[in-house]
Amino acid sequence: MFAPLRTCRSPLQATIHRSRGLNYEIRFRALQPVRSFASTPKVGDVPRQRSRILRRTVTFFRYSGYFLLSSAFGVLAIGTGIFIHDALTYTDKHVDGVPINPLALHPENGGPKNLPVVKALVDDDDDEEHRKLAEKPRLVIVGGGWGAVAVLKSLHPGDYHVTLVATETYNTFTPLLPSAAVGTVQVRSLIEPLRKVIARLRGHFIYGKAVDLVMSERLLEVETISSSGDSRRIYLPYDKLIIACGSTTNTHGVPGLEHCFQLKTISDAQSIRRRIMDNFETASQPTTTPEERKRLLSFVVCGGGPTGVETAAEIYDFCQEDIINYFPKICREDVSIHVIQSRGHILNTYSEAISKYAEDKFSRDRVDLVTNARVKAVYPDRVVFTTKSPEGDNIDHEISSNFVLWSTGIAMNPFTHRVSTLLPNQVHKKAIEVDAHLRVKGAPLGDVYAIGDCATIETSVVSHLLELVDEADRNKDGKIDFDEWQTMTKRIKQRIPMAEDQLSRVRELFDLYDSDTDNSLSLNELAQLLQDIGNKITSLPATAQVASQQGKYLGKKLTKLARQHKVLDANGIATRDDEAVYRPFKYVHLGSLAYIGNAAVFDMGKFSFMGGLVGMYAWRSVYWSEQVSARTRALLMIDWIVRGLWGRDLSKL
Repeated sequence: MFAPLRTCRSPLQATIHRSRGLNYEIRFRALQPVRSFASTPKVGDVPRQRSRILRRTVTFFRYSGYFLLSSAFGVLAIGTGIFIHDALTYTDKHVDGVPINPLALHPENGGPKNLPVVKALVDDDDDEEHRKLAEKPRLVIVGGGWGAVAVLKSLHPGDYHVTLVATETYNTFTPLLPSAAVGTVQVRSLIEPLRKVIARLRGHFIYGKAVDLVMSERLLEVETISSSGDSRRIYLPYDKLIIACGSTTNTHGVPGLEHCFQLKTISDAQSIRRRIMDNFETASQPTTTPEERKRLLSFVVCGGGPTGVETAAEIYDFCQEDIINYFPKICREDVSIHVIQSRGHILNTYSEAISKYAEDKFSRDRVDLVTNARVKAVYPDRVVFTTKSPEGDNIDHEISSNFVLWSTGIAMNPFTHRVSTLLPNQVHKKAIEVDAHLRVKGAPLGDVYAIGDCATIETSVVSHLLELVDEADRNKDGKIDFDEWQTMTKRIKQRIPMAEDQLSRVRELFDLYDSDTDNSLSLNELAQLLQDIGNKITSLPATAQVASQQGKYLGKKLTKLARQHKVLDANGIATRDDEAVYRPFKYVHLGSLAYIGNAAVFDMGKFSFMGGLVGMYAWRSVYWSEQVSARTRALLMIDWIVRGLWGRDLSKL
């Protein structure tokens, strides 16, 4: 029946052929040419393995199939989710019969200026939760920056009737504004609507500008704009007020700053982007003279701080990565970037190693650094600045330019200045002075707080001299012995936590200022000691990191005050007594960072990190993680991917 059986050469194979399954296999092998006895399979032989190329090919297609299959399921899931979202969203929703408090539509007039007093808002009766919140203490926040958003994200829902007053309807991620100015990221990726931020607290938003304050009646004067464009002013009552309205740029009295750009808002970034694209498009025209082309492509940055340095670096990257590919080569050849710094180094608030690294990087990139110089005047077509000669004389220089960025420090905005003038003990020229609990000095205790760029924590210890002596001088002899001095140092650290480092050597300080060696400090000796300590304390920088930490601190403290309201009342403690329930604010420096053109620098206090691509991606990771929402994180990641694949957007918008 099975003719090929005669090809079997061994008794073992003859025996095996009785198995029906193997009989078919033997027939198959019998049809193959027999080369030698050695090629005949034997019992125990391992089957020959497939070649490495074949195995890798099979593995590649196997995992490719898994990837394609999972991707298909992912796309299907996303599509299904979008379909469900659309099905649930685009439905007929009707809002009928919403009750509105008559006082919200027709508020009564009052206050010193007889303005409408908004005691009820139009959305106070939207639902049961809003009606309950209308009976809670009124917390009013002025501003929509880092500090204000940190407060909103730290508060516990249901504790306060929250109202946010801001001149913009969104929060801006300001550290990436230099990137938005050249199209590295889109401006939409840097903003988060404030109404979405306060929705968690069922808060209220008023699009307006704070202009005045009546502390005696707890009224905030707000200027709003009507549909006809006319300004209207109202009074907004508060129980607690948080001022977080930021600052303006310091002009230093330099004339011609109307010809400069600033970089503090989204509008500033958009204006800078339009001017840069205008300059390059005009410079590429065949009728543009060489002198005019060089003026158009001369970019001057006044200020060597983080904003100025990062803007100069972003413009350099823009020219190296996009202009050189899509514009005439002569445009890139004629580009010049200048940074004018009044100090001896750029990034002077960072470590010396970081400043030198940034300066060396700019030198290699042919970015012109002008240090120890002061801008004298700005004209439409040039910048005039002065330097010192070896003999000490002022020497005038000028740079032709059609783009000047002014980034040289901060100053009070009008509302901050108004609040400062209302309080006689406010003497700081750039910000409102607050105590260690962030309470505005001179205002009713626990009513008004200030955080962020518009505030500065007091550093003067000698102003508390009499109070400290009265608390520490137990025997009332007018002198402070060492035991009393130890008690005093603890109290100073509570009042002014930033003085802690200066008070680490308690005994040495006592002996140093005990000039008559009588083992005690007189009032004069103590005053000199406290004066010197205050002079050595450095004010906190006006950075987003400081504002964010202050906002988180204040949000947590106000939440705790609201939760312990009944306990405080039962013990006869006023709910405005912050010291009874919460510690003073203490800033923790988490490091400073700056982008310097396909590289970044990090200042971590005692440690510094400077790197190329690794540093740049670390810088991006930090900024990505600090975004306000998951939405802005996703948009920012998409922008970086688009820029990496297709470059920056060169259109003028």
